[in-house]
Amino acid sequence: MKVDIFDFHLPEELIAQTPLLDRADSRLMVLDKQTGRIQHEKFKAIKEYLRKGDCLVLNDTKVLPARLYGAKKDTGAKIEILLLKQLDGDKWETLVKPAKRVKEGTEIVFGDGVLTAVCTAEADHGGRILEFKYEGIFYELLESLGEMPLPPYIKEQLDDKDRYQTVYAKERGSAAAPTAGLHFTEELLGEIKAIGVRIAFITLHVGLGTFRPVSVEDIAEHDMHSEFYIVPEETAKILNETRENGGRIITVGTTSTRTLETVATANNGSFAADSGWTDIFIYPGYQFKAIDGMVTNFHLPKSTLIMLVSALAGRENVLHAYETAVKERYRFFSFGDAMLIV
Repeated sequence: MKVDIFDFHLPEELIAQTPLLDRADSRLMVLDKQTGRIQHEKFKAIKEYLRKGDCLVLNDTKVLPARLYGAKKDTGAKIEILLLKQLDGDKWETLVKPAKRVKEGTEIVFGDGVLTAVCTAEADHGGRILEFKYEGIFYELLESLGEMPLPPYIKEQLDDKDRYQTVYAKERGSAAAPTAGLHFTEELLGEIKAIGVRIAFITLHVGLGTFRPVSVEDIAEHDMHSEFYIVPEETAKILNETRENGGRIITVGTTSTRTLETVATANNGSFAADSGWTDIFIYPGYQFKAIDGMVTNFHLPKSTLIMLVSALAGRENVLHAYETAVKERYRFFSFGDAMLIV
């Protein structure tokens, strides 16, 4: 299967640069995964497509202010760091720019020396393993020194950094937001619960895979980066009960989808409390074991995310939906509009 068959034309002006004032004011395209039928709504209308007994699964990961700006100790050369994954103690997997300036043994200074890091190993695609040294609490230093790691296609500054967090973000550790969840407000979640829809939480910390393009022609040769997930016991219980009672499991975002499919694959289609690393790559031909529907944003051409969506709703249906979204001037990517696939 060639990567080019997941390409589509996207005018640059449709890439949303700033979030809407009201999260739930974004638009919602509803796509019937069986027929390809499309309906246009406001996101607030999502509750009209949910029913009593369904379960909505949310990723409660919290984005770290993971972008740091520092300088090489010996030359003063400016270095930009993106924290991706905590490995062991104060060692982190990171992306570094410009990577060629940071070799093993390089020391980097942040914030007048209150935080320093030494490169302990080099990796592919600008990856570096850094060991940090500091006094006090690392996450408090991050809050004062770090910036929200907005995707590279967003050029505007973010006035309110909480707009790149979901309202239910709790477990810190992500290098990027699970953006399908940005549309929900506390009020809307309350209205959804009042219908009789159960809310369940998983955690998946978004890592390098979000930033890595598919660089191979045959998508089967693409290597997904692994990301850490947690499925609590209470969530597994709710999911099994939903399935037993004939309700639908609807995930919010590709991160929640990948987590549930990982766990269901390991448990013969049922759910159990679990944690670990997943590198599951879902593309057309994949047989879903966990979910019945999904809320998701509009994704990059030729990305692993549009491949996952195509696996659920059919490539032709998805590409037609994307063509329609362009024609109807939907807003794309992290701060853009949403799609409900049921």
